[in-house]
Amino acid sequence: MAKSDYFGLSWIVSVILAIIPVTSWICGIITRLSEGKIVAAILRIFLGFWIVWLLDLILMIVSKHILKILNI
Repeated sequence: MAKSDYFGLSWIVSVILAIIPVTSWICGIITRLSEGKIVAAILRIFLGFWIVWLLDLILMIVSKHILKILNI
């Protein structure tokens, strides 16, 4: 089974987590912090509730990856 962006979980589990706005937001922040991308995590905290949630959901379904705002 292919791995996805949320903690290396399967795609279907990541989609389920992305459907719920709060879990998507929290998982996105934790994922960025675990990757060592502090600036991206801070941007996600301040910009990421509704807009990034919707983009995460769409991208998770279509491309099987969450939105990567910054790679720093």
